[in-house]
Amino acid sequence: MHIVLLEPEIPGNTGNIGRTCVATGTPLHLIEPLGFRLDEKEIRRAGLDYWPHLQLHTYEDLAAFRRETGAPFVWMATTKARRTYTEVSFGPDDYIMFGKESAGIPEEILVEDPDHCIRIPMVPDNRSLNLSNSAAVVLYEALRQNGFPGLVEQGDLHRLSWPEA
Repeated sequence: MHIVLLEPEIPGNTGNIGRTCVATGTPLHLIEPLGFRLDEKEIRRAGLDYWPHLQLHTYEDLAAFRRETGAPFVWMATTKARRTYTEVSFGPDDYIMFGKESAGIPEEILVEDPDHCIRIPMVPDNRSLNLSNSAAVVLYEALRQNGFPGLVEQGDLHRLSWPEA
């Protein structure tokens, strides 16, 4: 699984998404221009000490992303999609793209492949969810569909033990 942010604007959101990507072993792809510098303290604060462990890839623009990754399957998260993220089948190597906070993914890109546009259900007249929340919701559904590959199935307590089942 891969998370792609197209021209993200808010460093805290990107930092939070980076932390989620580290926790799930998911590479993060950032397509420029970015609304911040990658060394800003807001990214480090949101990503905490996870940021150095992030599999981070940056691209000068969408064309470079397409050329360098050859991403065969890109799901585009948008409030404008016909289908919800739970109505599609995610593959283990799929890319999930999110647009910038102020405008989302441009419609010119969405109409290139409407079958790969997905949305998160919301009440009417709500513009959108926070970008980092949206990325977590969709990523975890994609991981769930693929059996949470490589993730811990049961957590251990720090001081005590779980009773035997």
